[in-house]
Amino acid sequence: MKFKIGYRTIKTAIGTTVSIIFAQILGFDHFVSAGILTILCIQVTKVKSLKTSLNRFLACLLAMGFATVFFEGMAFHPIIIGFLLLLFIPTTVILKISDGIVTSSVIILHIYSAGEVTLSILLNELGIITIGIGVALLANLYMPSVDQKLKDYQIQIEENFKRIFDEIVLYLRTSESNWDGLEITETAQLIEEAELLAYRDVENRFLRNEHTYHHYFKLREKQFEIIERVLPIITSLSYMPLQGDMVADFIEELAANIHPGNTASRFLDKLYEMKSSFKRMELPKTREEFEARAALYQFVREMEQYLWIKSVSKELKQEGTGNHFTETGTD
Repeated sequence: MKFKIGYRTIKTAIGTTVSIIFAQILGFDHFVSAGILTILCIQVTKVKSLKTSLNRFLACLLAMGFATVFFEGMAFHPIIIGFLLLLFIPTTVILKISDGIVTSSVIILHIYSAGEVTLSILLNELGIITIGIGVALLANLYMPSVDQKLKDYQIQIEENFKRIFDEIVLYLRTSESNWDGLEITETAQLIEEAELLAYRDVENRFLRNEHTYHHYFKLREKQFEIIERVLPIITSLSYMPLQGDMVADFIEELAANIHPGNTASRFLDKLYEMKSSFKRMELPKTREEFEARAALYQFVREMEQYLWIKSVSKELKQEGTGNHFTETGTD
């Protein structure tokens, strides 16, 4: 396995160091706990980091309240810690701040080890919490851009779409193909990875409502589902009627125009024209021809849905790369 140090690791190392140094300089007891909080609060996205930090902060405040009531109201005894946790943990779950159970339990043990609950002890714990979480939030303000990676995914997926369509055209023209179908499994994986990365990108943008790539890959996922459905239709054709060449011409042109700047309106018009031509042709004379034409018609209807998926989409702006593309009616 290749040894690699990522940006999150670097932020965690630096943030933890800063937290401990800062807490130690300010004279807080248990200052190393500030570093632990920083480690736990640095997440892969800004949204997750903010949510985790808030949950841990609220859980720690709740823990100080529980510790005050149980220890001062009953006794400083290990059995009391058990009773406290029996009520405290379900409470955090109900309040949906269970992310902070571990760190807040450390706060409880700090207060227990002190043997008393005083304002200075509570302020000490509050200071540790504030430093640890605050440094983590500051560290997570920086998130490297993933626009180029998303662009690469976009290009790879579009290239695979074209390759798949090319194979469909070849089969429609020759009824033969040596294609191993590798692009199918590869595209499914690419779309899954791209969607995860695009979602992370969305969670790192507090002030932007336009999530171009996230929407784009969702659309490609829906289109890919249609491609997976039509492949068995095409490969089931043992007889290729005259309409096969017409469909092949259409798919060939569509394959040559797979990129974000295209519009689907032109292809939808061509498709409607082709369907009209089918209706004007003579009826099939044999059962074999009838089944083949029915399969082709089903294929055409699926491709109509393929085009409609984007023709009804809103106009998107590709941010961060300086390029614009319109999803309204892209192929």
